[in-house]
Amino acid sequence: MEKLNDFYWSIMTFVVISVTIFTIRLLYVLYLTGKPSRTKSSQQPLSTLVILGSGGHTAEMMNLLSVLQMDRFAPRFYIAAATDNMSLQKARVFEDALVRKKGIKGPSAQFMQIYRSREVGQSYITSVWTTLLAIAHALWLMIRIRPQVVICNGPGTCIPLCMIAFFFKVIGIRWSSVFYVESIARVRRLSLSGLLLYKLHIADQFFVQWPQLQKKYPRAHYVGCLM
Repeated sequence: MEKLNDFYWSIMTFVVISVTIFTIRLLYVLYLTGKPSRTKSSQQPLSTLVILGSGGHTAEMMNLLSVLQMDRFAPRFYIAAATDNMSLQKARVFEDALVRKKGIKGPSAQFMQIYRSREVGQSYITSVWTTLLAIAHALWLMIRIRPQVVICNGPGTCIPLCMIAFFFKVIGIRWSSVFYVESIARVRRLSLSGLLLYKLHIADQFFVQWPQLQKKYPRAHYVGCLM
């Protein structure tokens, strides 16, 4: 009985110490979120994950990428939902144009797909299984990519990927800076994706395209219309 009690207290001590260390690390990461980049050299290219969404999300993302120094964000990994072939096709066209017009060289871009948590019209009961599957797939992709930069602008696909990126920061696997640009269609309120990333302090830099949004969400940065 005494040995059992000793084992019990050993387990409890281990749990308490682990939770304490995790909490301290979490607070440390939250404190640094939004602070200047931890990258040692500003000249080194940064492996970048670009999360695409159907419809206007991808069009806005392509416009955003077109004004960036793309040689600073390499290699690039594009991810879209498994049922969204059009977005990846647009990304391939964009990358081909970089090679032809700007002479961008270096590691070629990679294009990937991820399971959706819930399809349009899917029942909430069956979506429990698909959500778990999507999270597992997102975790596998993030372990494989381990990006230094994550760029997204609102598709629901970004939520599990950004949360895993934040978790990786907390446990020390990779420090990924998450940059979120809210869609131009959001004039008065944030999208659900944007609201989650903003409230949970997951996005290192949060950008909006309308001044009234910046007033409502003071941690956001107003950058004007990017379209």
